[in-house]
Amino acid sequence: MPRIVCICLSHWPVTRLRRAGLAPEGGPLAVAAEGPGGLRLVALDPKALALGLRPGEPLGRVRARIGVPLQVYPADRDADRDALIRLCRWAYRYAPLVAPFGPAEASDGLYIDVAGASHLCGGEANLVDDLAGRLARSKIPARIALADTPGGAFALARHGATDRIIVPPGGAAEALRSLPVEGLRLDPGTVSGLRRLGLRRIGELDALSRGSLARRFGAALLLRLDQALARRPEPLTPLTEAADYAAARGFLDPIGRQSDIVRTGRDLMAELAPRLERDGRGACAVRLALHRVDGAVRDLDLGLSRPERDPERVAALVSLRLDRLGAALDAGFGFETVTLAVTVTGAMPARQTDLGTASAGDGVGFLADALAQRLGRALLRFEPRASHLPERADGGVGWVAGEGHGSVPSLGLGQTQAPPPPPPAGEGGPRRGSGEGSDAAREGAGLHDGRVPSGNVAPLSRPSLTRGPPSPAEGGGKSHALTSLVDTPWPDHLPPRPLVLFPRGEAACDVLSTIPEGPPRRFRWRAQIHRVTHAEGPERVAAEWWHAPGNDRDYYRIECEAGHRLWLYRDGPHAPDRPAAWYVHGLFA
Repeated sequence: MPRIVCICLSHWPVTRLRRAGLAPEGGPLAVAAEGPGGLRLVALDPKALALGLRPGEPLGRVRARIGVPLQVYPADRDADRDALIRLCRWAYRYAPLVAPFGPAEASDGLYIDVAGASHLCGGEANLVDDLAGRLARSKIPARIALADTPGGAFALARHGATDRIIVPPGGAAEALRSLPVEGLRLDPGTVSGLRRLGLRRIGELDALSRGSLARRFGAALLLRLDQALARRPEPLTPLTEAADYAAARGFLDPIGRQSDIVRTGRDLMAELAPRLERDGRGACAVRLALHRVDGAVRDLDLGLSRPERDPERVAALVSLRLDRLGAALDAGFGFETVTLAVTVTGAMPARQTDLGTASAGDGVGFLADALAQRLGRALLRFEPRASHLPERADGGVGWVAGEGHGSVPSLGLGQTQAPPPPPPAGEGGPRRGSGEGSDAAREGAGLHDGRVPSGNVAPLSRPSLTRGPPSPAEGGGKSHALTSLVDTPWPDHLPPRPLVLFPRGEAACDVLSTIPEGPPRRFRWRAQIHRVTHAEGPERVAAEWWHAPGNDRDYYRIECEAGHRLWLYRDGPHAPDRPAAWYVHGLFA
């Protein structure tokens, strides 16, 4: 039977700020975040609670109501979560299975399954006393409960009579009977409905007919009730599970230089490579853990775009990550132990390659991995989608390690655009590698200050894709991703596409064209008159009536007198009382 310790951290955001030296010890102090109607309180220290303040109140109303100064700090949920994860790793000293609270708990805390491990501390009571004492000395307010289930332990820790409760095995039903229904981790709507019916205690709820409860409130209520009373199992999701592929190395003399860490990471990956090869697997994500002499642990998580077993490639990524961290690594007096664990694996069967050449796609994959480590942010890639409309034909998705995005896909009949390199995370600008809102992008595409450039431009040509194999060269821990490019021509069976594709067509005014379906001869766009000297088309793109009603588009590739090459389309046919609208949708090189 599991024995679960639940640690509910009281006003954890405030505790995190004070432990980090970002907020004074005196109060009252509150943490606020953006919510409905403006800033709202999300965490309060004991002095603020004593003033009658409660989480969820609007900050403006609170300032007007209380007569004492209130120190308010902005919420930082990412920093709170990171600090909680560090606390969970510290809790490994008691048991190997530690899990942080999830969304259901709607608060901060963690679970520890101490079944089979409590005797190492002299019993469950001694374990809880030791845990509570260490948290108190670290100035971390917490309520602790030990029970048979996570649900029962959470209800006791959150709503129990004291801040330290131990329930003997099998005693959860009796211990939970007098607790409020909020302890069952129900959604606020269900709690409000139960209270309107006069059901305020878990014992009152358990005495009712299960069928009527299920019909009125759904199966989720019975599930939470059964989990708290140990009638149904509730497995925990541990913070980290034991890795199937892991290696470690200890040092009598602690290491701290970057070259030593990189060399150790390469050697550890070399130890794991034969085991991965034997099982037909490759590493998609690895974690390099650096254990400092004073007990602190620094984890470096590295993701790869495709399954990999090459120690040199892993070493190059470690070097790039350490370059970015610099002094923030904080080796202190050195690292006495270094461990490497493969946290995500992917199938990597044996394959035949030419002697002395790299497999297709390695260059793009390595470049993406190197950028992720160097920039420290997520990458995006373009993914083709089932749509004829150019602006819907592809979209940005996250470059996920292990999905095998390293190769440039071949273009078939169903794909009309080539996927460009992934843009920086957070940018969703125009396709084809240009941002309409970026001056640098405008200059690269021949646009500046909203004007089309002057001068002669080469005749209409077809763009090409480029990719290349990697040629990493070691030198001082550095690596270089791509040194050569191999041209892949645009397939002949597909119509050309512009280098710059606008997210939506820009209106062209005062269009002079032959009717009913002739190309444009003159038009005004971006406050300039353009006279067409050459046109190719039309290329008809049908409307997607299953999404929304619309007109068929007739696309033309045109060249102006000044040499500008544009991609225009006519939106629907001409009508006697209304000429068809024209739009500029892209720019050719």
